Amino acid sequence: MTDRVAIVGAGLAGCLLATLLARRGIEVTVYERRDDPRDAGPERGRSINLAISARGLQALDQVGLRELSLSRALPMHGRMVHAQAGGQSFRPYSADGAHAINSISRTELNMALLEDSERTRGVCLRFAHRLRELDMTTGELWFETPAGPRRAAADIVLACDGAHSAARRAVTFRMGFTFSQDYLEHGYKELAIPPRNGQFALDPDALHIWPRGGSMMIALPNLDRSLTCTLFWTGEEFAALRTPAEIVARFREAYPDVADLIPDLAGDYLHNPVGSLATIRCWPWVHHGEGCTLALVGDAAHAIVPFFGQGANCAFEDCVEIDRCLDETAGDWTAALAAYQQHRKANCDAIADMALDNFTEMRDRVNSPVFRASTAARHFLERRLPGRYVSRYELVSFTTMPYAQIPARMRRQDRATALAAAGLTGAAGLLAAAVRAGARPGTGRRGVLRRDAGRPGMGRRGAARGAGQ
Repeated sequence: MTDRVAIVGAGLAGCLLATLLARRGIEVTVYERRDDPRDAGPERGRSINLAISARGLQALDQVGLRELSLSRALPMHGRMVHAQAGGQSFRPYSADGAHAINSISRTELNMALLEDSERTRGVCLRFAHRLRELDMTTGELWFETPAGPRRAAADIVLACDGAHSAARRAVTFRMGFTFSQDYLEHGYKELAIPPRNGQFALDPDALHIWPRGGSMMIALPNLDRSLTCTLFWTGEEFAALRTPAEIVARFREAYPDVADLIPDLAGDYLHNPVGSLATIRCWPWVHHGEGCTLALVGDAAHAIVPFFGQGANCAFEDCVEIDRCLDETAGDWTAALAAYQQHRKANCDAIADMALDNFTEMRDRVNSPVFRASTAARHFLERRLPGRYVSRYELVSFTTMPYAQIPARMRRQDRATALAAAGLTGAAGLLAAAVRAGARPGTGRRGVLRRDAGRPGMGRRGAARGAGQ
């Protein structure tokens, strides 16, 4: 008998996974709580522009959407850091300045994935179906719809319905299921900088950051020449601003170069909601009941904060991994899903930790002279040791190296460079001692001549060239 497969959630991961499975000849029904976003439009203030990079592009390539997605995206080759005094400084993401992450509207990408899945034979989309209950003993799914309650059944349920997954509730209190939900004290609120005279108000080739120690604002460019700004403030900071005058005054103090770029700053601020930011970890991701098997995918299994731009990229990797495991197990769902969770768990934990660390870097460390010097040193090493020394940012954003391998790679690199630096320092000390010994009073002319005797007839120019080799 053919397994009945249901995907809960028609977001980025749900649509990509549906297309991948249908291309394998598996019939899939996708249930989405919202109305069709192509008709209803996006939820205001909830997008957080995506930064699609190597991992996401590789996944999109598997369904033929890489080039289409890039055509709807804008490359950002580095960070533009805005000082509170008004100055700006550009920090490239890679040593050669060639690599870029790609700013794309979540809505734009979701539309492209929806349309692709709808065109794929074997995919059935059901909108306005809010999951109310999943019964693991019978495999029944109960939905709330505008026409009243609806029942469906499945053998395989893939939960792609986000951090607050309704499908996950079916196993939340199961014996052996471990779950943690760690909220940041910071929330987020979106604002928009419209075009000025038909052009971008800020450089579109950068991810703009206004680091302010305990909080920050960022801005990413859009195809319509606007920029989507996102405030990452604590709850106290959001609550402190109640009137238009207070809002404008705070922006003129903290973000003086932006305050006049948002025409209805106070109105947008008061109208747009505050979203929460959480890291979710759980285990196991796969659960077998008498009636069906449930697997958690993307944010339903491992929601992360958005400060490394890897949420969508990481979820896309989940989808590709499920597809790959089905291939390796000849379509055996039990074996494939077991392999999927084993392969992905450590990687998702690793990027969750790195994303939290990057928040501290973005809001605070980017202003530190020590951090800037360290970044310059890393870029120097990347240029001098191409392929052998690679920064963490490059490994995360511009390669598909498993996330879990990156921390160990960085430790090895840092140890090697520290040893090399120590060796150079030691060698320089020995050379200096030898030079001092050769030049002591009483050693005579011979000691002095040895300093220039590397090659016969080298002369000053030859000595300089030799020293540089």
